[in-house]
Amino acid sequence: MTAPELNKGLLTELRIDPGLRDGGGGRRRGWWYGIAAVLLIVLVLGGVRALTARAVAVETAIAQPLQSAPSETVVLDAAGYVTARREATVSSKVTGRLAEVLIEEGEQVKQGQVLARLDGADEQAQLHLAQAQLAAAKAQVGSLTAQLQQARRDLGRQQDLNKQHLTTAQAVDDAQTRVETLDAQLKAQRKQIDVAAAQVRIAQLNYNNTIIRAPFSGVIVAKAAQPGEIVSPISAGGGFTRTGIGTIVDMDSLEVEVDVNEAYINRVSPHQPVVTVLDAYPDWKIPGEVITIIPTADRSKATVKVRIALHKKDPRIVPDMGVRVSFYEGKNDSGAQLPKGVLVPASAIVERTGHSVVFVVDGDRARRRAVKPGQSYGDMRLVEDGLRAGDKVVREPPAALEDGARVKPGTAG
Repeated sequence: MTAPELNKGLLTELRIDPGLRDGGGGRRRGWWYGIAAVLLIVLVLGGVRALTARAVAVETAIAQPLQSAPSETVVLDAAGYVTARREATVSSKVTGRLAEVLIEEGEQVKQGQVLARLDGADEQAQLHLAQAQLAAAKAQVGSLTAQLQQARRDLGRQQDLNKQHLTTAQAVDDAQTRVETLDAQLKAQRKQIDVAAAQVRIAQLNYNNTIIRAPFSGVIVAKAAQPGEIVSPISAGGGFTRTGIGTIVDMDSLEVEVDVNEAYINRVSPHQPVVTVLDAYPDWKIPGEVITIIPTADRSKATVKVRIALHKKDPRIVPDMGVRVSFYEGKNDSGAQLPKGVLVPASAIVERTGHSVVFVVDGDRARRRAVKPGQSYGDMRLVEDGLRAGDKVVREPPAALEDGARVKPGTAG
C-alpha cells in the first residue's frame, strides 16, 4: 500500500459520523436546558416566597433627642396630672343664634380659623346700609366739586366785567359768596365721608363679631353648642343659653403639675431633671425638668404644687392624664455640653456578626443599621452615631429578623 493510500485510510477512520455528531450536540443542549429550567423554578419559588412571606409583628420606639442627662439617683417620687398652659373656651362677643358650628372633638384648628357663625342677617343689612351711605356721601362730594368749579368761573367773569364797569360790585360780591359757600359745603361733605366710613367700619366689626374664630392653634377637646342654640358671652340666667362654642387646647403647652408633700419640697429645685411616666403607658419614660415651684401651699393637703416641663411632645399625651414623676438628684447645667446622639430603648440594640446594630422601620421593612452605642440612662441607651431623632426602631428584634424583612409595627414608645 502506498503512502497516499495509507494517509487516506487514516483520515477516513478519524472522520466523525454526522449522525453521531448531531446526536451528541442534542444531548448537550438538553442538559443545559434542564439546568436553566431548574434555576428558573428556584428563582420563581424564591420570589413567591419573598412576596408571600408573613410580616413579623414587632414593637417599635422613636429615637429621641437627648435633652438632659439625669443622674441615676431618685430623690423623690410624686403623682400629678397633665395640664395645659393654654386652654380656652371660645365664645362669641355678642348674643345671637348659632347658624353654623364647624368643629368636632379631636379636630386640629389653626389660629384665625372659623369655628362657628351666628345668624348675622341684621348685622349684614346694617353693613350694606352703611356702605350705601358712604357711596352717597362720595357722590355728593362730586356734585359739590362741580358746582364750586362753575362758581369760580362765574366769579372770574364777574370780576372781568367789573373792571370794564359793565357790572356792579354787588354782582361780584354775590359770586364771591357763592364760591365760599360751596367751598364750605364741600369741606363739610368730606367730613361726612369720614363719618360714613367710620360707620362702615363699625357695621363691619358688628358683622365680624358674628363669626367666631380660633384665638390660637390647638385641638378641640369639647364641643359645647349646636346650630340653632342661643350663645352669649355672659350667662343669661337660663338653661337654654350657651356661654361657649367649644374648648381649644394648645398641645404644645402641655406640662405636668404634681403635688409634693411640704416635708420633702426641699428636695426639689428649678431645672432639676425628672422622668415622667404616664399611668396609661407605664413602660414609656419621658425626660423632663422642673419649671418652677409655685410659692404657695395647700393647707388642707399639706402639699406644694410643682410645674414640670416635658421634653417630648406626643399625640398620646393629653390633658388630665395621671402621671408619676421621679425627681433625680442634681440639676441640669445649661452650660454643659450634652453628648451627641439620640436615646433608644437598650433592648433595641443587638449584636449581629460582632457589631452593634438596630433595625430601623422603613415603611413595612426592617433595615439593619450599624450604630455606635454610648452611655446608658436607665433602660435607655445613647446612640452616638448611626441614628437620627425621629427614626423608628424595633424593640427587642427577634434573632431571625433579617435586613429587609417585612414587619408589622406595633405601638411606638
